[in-house]
Amino acid sequence: MKRKKYYWEDFPIGSVTEYGGVTLSKEDIVRFAKEFDPQPFHIDEEAAKHSQFGGLIASGWHTCSLCMRMMCDAYLLESANLASPGVENIRWLKPVRPGDTLHVRSVVLEARPLESKPHIGLMRNRWEVINQHGEEVMQMEGYGMMHRRSHKK
Repeated sequence: MKRKKYYWEDFPIGSVTEYGGVTLSKEDIVRFAKEFDPQPFHIDEEAAKHSQFGGLIASGWHTCSLCMRMMCDAYLLESANLASPGVENIRWLKPVRPGDTLHVRSVVLEARPLESKPHIGLMRNRWEVINQHGEEVMQMEGYGMMHRRSHKK
């Protein structure tokens, strides 16, 4: 098995990482929404104009998916990642519109070895998705588990 680049120790409490840079087109927004969240303000420009948003917006689930993709591209696929026991506190703070460019700021809020499996570290993170204007459009908190580099089984 290929040695991983990142382990639990690489993400200490308080560390902040920024990554990503994904620009959404109208076609991206509509394609995702038609398959997963076909509400009118996500798939129909005319209907969206008459909604509380005043125009087409991305599904919040699309924003979550983009956050996950940026996380994978930035570090997760090269890490000793084991899985996540869950995500909580998802908040969609501002609409994401066609042409918006999103990036992620990740903050490690907690980190500790698992008592029952000390070769595994648990982290609680806050992910902030930010648009090109520096506005936070989404925030979520959740957990990740990774192998520890420094612990022998």
